[in-house]
Amino acid sequence: MARRPRQASEGVTMTKKILTIGEVLVEFVAMTQGEGFGETQPLTGPYPSGAPAIFIDQVGRMGQACAILGRVGNDDFGHLTIDRLRDDGVDVNGIEIAPGEVTGCAFVRYRPDGSRRFVFTLAQSAAARLPATAHSDILIESCDHLHIMGTALTIPDMAALARSAVQRIKARGGSLSFDPNLRAEMLDTPGLREELAYMLTQTDLFLPSGDEIFLFSDATTEQDAVDDLLGRGISDIVVKRGSQGASHYCRDGRTDVAPLSVEEIDPTGAGDCFGGAFVALWLNGATPDIALRYANAAGAHSVTHLGPMEGAATKHQLDRLLAAQEINA
Repeated sequence: MARRPRQASEGVTMTKKILTIGEVLVEFVAMTQGEGFGETQPLTGPYPSGAPAIFIDQVGRMGQACAILGRVGNDDFGHLTIDRLRDDGVDVNGIEIAPGEVTGCAFVRYRPDGSRRFVFTLAQSAAARLPATAHSDILIESCDHLHIMGTALTIPDMAALARSAVQRIKARGGSLSFDPNLRAEMLDTPGLREELAYMLTQTDLFLPSGDEIFLFSDATTEQDAVDDLLGRGISDIVVKRGSQGASHYCRDGRTDVAPLSVEEIDPTGAGDCFGGAFVALWLNGATPDIALRYANAAGAHSVTHLGPMEGAATKHQLDRLLAAQEINA
């Protein structure tokens, strides 16, 4: 049976267009817990995935005009991801379908303590390249805001395209949000630290998770790191803490949001959904407390579904989740 398209948020008017650049892939999740994939086991999937793809899917679900530049193979996995993003309101014209290449895959197995072990095929896939094209130039010119994740900066083509997009969008008065989204083993990628430092100089909204904020400051406390980064010209900082809630900082002060009580099934993609909801609302003038409240709900909604993109929610769904939390409080 064909999958029924999931409509974007009802009654939400968002006129600016958000662009992201990065990996589009599929994910398979092991149905048993343990260390890696050294033994035969059942899997569930494929699920559309890739941190930038999850982010932009949540943006689309919020009713925000949005697009992604990425690359997939001409295979079932590539078409699956494109169909999902299109159904959820994302402009997918910037996803190149590469003949003779394969779509990237991620295999995930959870350990008993909740941490994850990954096996990736990205380096051997279509996602390992993303050269600039005449079509990507046109798409960049149509967008008002750029969202970049650190994973995109680990691939030379993507990093170069991201730099060009930042310069062009900012030159037109647009804005940049930046989510480091880095695993520790990525930090030694040649040239990555320089790319991260450059992105930070252009950032308007910074969205680190937990201790990621200390990758960019020599401060030893969160508040000192925030003060350091605000002093460099960043206007807004959101520190994501997963099940511990989140905080928004700006020159006017600090806003906190407490975690929501939900049954966690799969935490993969929660931070990306949080970011998608926050950026969409922030970009369109929502106050920090409102944007933070909905972003927190988006992250919570995400973890209640198996699969990294399956829990992306419309604003109407987030309203229902927040209302239910108030009733049960």
